[in-house]
Amino acid sequence: MKNKTELAQFIIDNVGGTDNINTVFHCVTRLRFKLKDESKANTEALKNKDGVIDVIQKGGMYQVVIGNAVEEVYDEVLKVG
Repeated sequence: MKNKTELAQFIIDNVGGTDNINTVFHCVTRLRFKLKDESKANTEALKNKDGVIDVIQKGGMYQVVIGNAVEEVYDEVLKVG
C-alpha cells in the first residue's frame, strides 16, 4: 500500500495542501475536491504523475482522475490528510 500512500500525499501537496481542501469525496474513477483556492493547485504536476490519469476542473470541482484504484487512494488521502 506504500505507493498509494505516496500518491495520496503527492495529491494533497499538489492541490495546495490540507489547508486548501474544503471537502473531498470520490466517484467511480475520480477524487473530487472542493478547494478554497484552485490557483494553489499544481495541475501540471498532477497530470504528469504516475497513477494520475487526468485532472479536470469543472463546475467548481477539482477532479483528479485515478481510475479503478480511486477508493484505495481516497482512503489513503483521508489517512494522510
